[in-house]
Amino acid sequence: MYETKPFFYGTGRRKSSVARVRLYAGTGKITINDRDIDGYFGLETLKLISRQPLNLLGIVDKYDIVCRVTGGGVTGQAGAIRHGLSRALLQVDDTYRGTLKKAGFLTRDPRMKERKKPGLKGARKAPQFSKR
Repeated sequence: MYETKPFFYGTGRRKSSVARVRLYAGTGKITINDRDIDGYFGLETLKLISRQPLNLLGIVDKYDIVCRVTGGGVTGQAGAIRHGLSRALLQVDDTYRGTLKKAGFLTRDPRMKERKKPGLKGARKAPQFSKR
């Protein structure tokens, strides 16, 4: 259905999640990995996070969104979709930049999982100390 239509594209990332977001002119339908947003995200807060850029700009019913998300958990994926959607909206109209930047939607969340260190059980947890 969407293959031949023109679209705007944005890549979003958060933690270890990557979202490839396509924006088509439409009615506000959001599809994530070939599933409706209600079927993909169980929690209402995750749906809200994904839609934040559209709600902020007041253009909820103007575009259909098709996302491919990989990696991470559901919260990271929702954040990645928000980031990718914001980047795609910049291609639509560059005047959105100020509003999106002020809300912090264009900044990639840099927090990642810390790597495991040698001699430790995890990133920071050390084995129990024994005096003897």
